[in-house]
Amino acid sequence: MTRRILGEKGEVDWSIIFVVMMLALIGLASIYVAASHDAATVSASKMIIMQAIWYVLGIASVTFIMQFDSERLWRISPYIFGIGVFLMLAVLIFYSRPYFIQTGGKSWFALGGLTFQPSEVMKPAFILMLAQVITNHNLEYTEHTLANDWLLLKRITLLSLPIILLVLLQHDFGTMLVFLAIIFGMTLVSGMSWRIFGPIVGGAAALGITAISLVASTAGRKILGHVGFQAYQFARIDAWLHPEGDTSNSAYQLWHSMMAIGSGGMTGTGFNVSHVNVPVRESDMIFSVIGENSGFVGSLLVLLLYFLLIYRIYRVVMETSNQFYAYIGAGVIMMLLFHIFENIGMSIGLVPLTGIPLPFISQGGSSLIGNMIGIGLIMSMSFHNHNYTLSEQEGFS
Repeated sequence: MTRRILGEKGEVDWSIIFVVMMLALIGLASIYVAASHDAATVSASKMIIMQAIWYVLGIASVTFIMQFDSERLWRISPYIFGIGVFLMLAVLIFYSRPYFIQTGGKSWFALGGLTFQPSEVMKPAFILMLAQVITNHNLEYTEHTLANDWLLLKRITLLSLPIILLVLLQHDFGTMLVFLAIIFGMTLVSGMSWRIFGPIVGGAAALGITAISLVASTAGRKILGHVGFQAYQFARIDAWLHPEGDTSNSAYQLWHSMMAIGSGGMTGTGFNVSHVNVPVRESDMIFSVIGENSGFVGSLLVLLLYFLLIYRIYRVVMETSNQFYAYIGAGVIMMLLFHIFENIGMSIGLVPLTGIPLPFISQGGSSLIGNMIGIGLIMSMSFHNHNYTLSEQEGFS
């Protein structure tokens, strides 16, 4: 097999950088408000400094990753994926006991005051590896037949199942949903026939409806309990279905988040003005701060910034003729879209609470670095404008 790659470095997509920086500034302001009014163990100034450090590390990650062209990313993908799997295995043994008691999850490392969630950086690593699997398959089988598509589905499943299992063992249902969204999006653009993909989507929908039916009954909950569902997950579902029913316990956070957003009205209460207490709002419930302080207008601005970000990423992906890059872009878009939808949705009671952070805004280092790595992969596409043609077989060796 021979390979010839043509092209040259492009320019930095400053529109993506601008949107991410705007979201970061909104995040710092919102975190300051949340920490200023909450009875937290960490002062607002210290939390802002720590978050700013994470932003600097995130910018460094973007700058570093965008230096890698598609061929280099291709070569390192298995190694990055392997490191990610190792970390996800290690956290099952060396997980933070205090975090486990607090959240019921085994997904955090903790060293002193520093915490790290390996599944967050595993998301872009998984995107890279899945993009490589799909690209390899489509270069090996240029024609999409049912037999070839079944083989592609088998390869995607073999890669994905261990990761889904590891996340489930960590009792992190929200993160599992993110991985499923990534798999769905990348499979959707892989070219797989709808005669295969359609029944899978239908089966997943039927499974979801069945799960909801089981959650609604006592007998069903016993069945779900036997397959790994935890009591805190049922409590979150109850809080979502009836947030007004028990506002002193499991539904307290959701109910107060909805009250805070509602109290913001059209233009908000003003910066650093908080009338409603929302527990731990600097992370998962950060959108309640935006809704309360800036109202509908400020919330809409944040949504428009996210729309612009997704649109610019989409444009970068559409301008590439590199299959590997295109599948990476699809994975990053699905990762960000699901985070945005799930976080804002749970803040307003549209979906159950799952502990999913709001990209580039929520407090937290590992989630920010994971999202910044995704942005770095997109910037690599923009910076390395490669058009490649290969004889006979097309791919990377």
